Amino acid sequence: MGRKTVALSVDEDIYISYKKFCEKNSMILSRKIDQFMKDELKKEDENAK
Repeated sequence: MGRKTVALSVDEDIYISYKKFCEKNSMILSRKIDQFMKDELKKEDENAK
């Protein structure tokens, strides 16, 4: 599966803080967003049952 570049508008202070958090914990910000979206879709699937 390919990767898609997207533009997001987020609160600047939250972005800066979370980016630092990811760097401190050796995480990739975009992969965290991927996981968040995947989790949300999974919840939606479970609620649809």
